[in-house]
Amino acid sequence: MFTMKIDSEIELQLLQSQHAEEFFHLINQNRTFLKKWLPWVNEILSPIQTQGLISFWLIQLSGHNGFSFGIRYKGRLVGNIGSQYIDWYNRQTSIGYFLAEDAVGKGIMTRSVQAVLNYIFFELGLNRIEIRCGEKNLKSRAIPERLGFTYEGFVRDGENLNGQFHHLLMYSMLAREWMGK
Repeated sequence: MFTMKIDSEIELQLLQSQHAEEFFHLINQNRTFLKKWLPWVNEILSPIQTQGLISFWLIQLSGHNGFSFGIRYKGRLVGNIGSQYIDWYNRQTSIGYFLAEDAVGKGIMTRSVQAVLNYIFFELGLNRIEIRCGEKNLKSRAIPERLGFTYEGFVRDGENLNGQFHHLLMYSMLAREWMGK
């Protein structure tokens, strides 16, 4: 099983079928908090659905078409980070992430994104990474801003969130920028 130890507190773990129940409980316990920013949360109503997500992510990984890792903080599953699709021809991907409400503000996501950027640029050899965040999701926006991503603009009404469209802000990082830090 793939794990990436970031530091003494944080580890990224490839989620597998045995994690479906734990992953469901993470989503379910944080449903009210997460649904403010993640349109798919309301559709996850059972561990069977998280099992389906994990299976999809494993198929993506085996096809070299994306990945998804659980974020463990002091051993507890507190979030998720992954790439939705890898465009190998243009050597680019986008990443998305979320944390449990009680895990926000501890630097967990910043450190997790840094580790994923290193993995994408150094291990996978990609050239460009995008992060899209809800315009009003200040915590999520702080991650690419803190890590020196370039703000490229916004996607008007880019996401339907609980029946309301909202703008997405788009940030990018290039391999040469990340490696030059």
